[in-house]
Amino acid sequence: MNPVQARSRVALYLDLIRWNRPAGWLLLLWPTLSALWLAARGFPGWHLLLVFTLGTILMRSAGCCINDVADRDFDRHVKRTAARPVTTGAVSVAEALGLGAVLALLAFALVLSTNAATVGWSFLALAVTLAYPYAKRFVSMPQAVLGVAFSFGIPMAFSAVQGADSLSWSALHASVPPLAWVLLLGNLFWVLAYDTEYAMVDRDDDLALGMKTSAITLGRLDVPVIMLSYLIYLAIWALALRKYVPGPVFYLALVPALGQVLWHYSLIRSRAREACFKAFRLNHWLGFTLFAGIAVSYALP
Repeated sequence: MNPVQARSRVALYLDLIRWNRPAGWLLLLWPTLSALWLAARGFPGWHLLLVFTLGTILMRSAGCCINDVADRDFDRHVKRTAARPVTTGAVSVAEALGLGAVLALLAFALVLSTNAATVGWSFLALAVTLAYPYAKRFVSMPQAVLGVAFSFGIPMAFSAVQGADSLSWSALHASVPPLAWVLLLGNLFWVLAYDTEYAMVDRDDDLALGMKTSAITLGRLDVPVIMLSYLIYLAIWALALRKYVPGPVFYLALVPALGQVLWHYSLIRSRAREACFKAFRLNHWLGFTLFAGIAVSYALP
């Protein structure tokens, strides 16, 4: 393969993992970093920060490879996804799966530098990640499955900070406190909100294909349920963290967070395709706002 061809393949692989669209991994990153700061009661150290930041990017990229292989026969009929590399045949199924496997193994190598309990939880996280692309065929609200997959960095972060170097059930159970599962539940509602916005973009195409999404299942209740999901997400996190985050900064951060929720309503209430996509694409700022509130709270004396 000559240098021009090599650069062309690299460009295709970068397109496959959505390298120029960081919104996906940022949506994963902010709740994970929030959990790291909470578990460590402040800055968790450079090692864990790098492990979870790089691991988030790698696993999201691997998930894109798996998703595009699973959906290749559907994506060609959807305007937004018809030009994806696997769908067009520019990248073969074997190439995509091979790249996904390499990325997942690199992420696993990072997890191996933490502790045995976190390694154990990573297998469950991988199982949910592999299941999601196929949930759209069988589950009326596949966004709930995605919510678990996109939230699993929370218990893993707590385990990395507080877990033991053991794979026994007692060690796994003890490595993740109840707070982590409550935060995961809240985060699931956030994922339901923003991924329903995303599903609204493709609703017409998905209806024609017989796909199952929350936007289709909810019908005209889509906008009210999205708004309610945002509020439940913020309420669960606010109530769960009242005994853990010092000072008022986190609660002050909820003000711009609520402002963003209202802005999302202004975007999606018309259900216009481009406006819904914009709402999804910029949703990571909501997660960043909560993370910033938590990080600053621990940084202040």
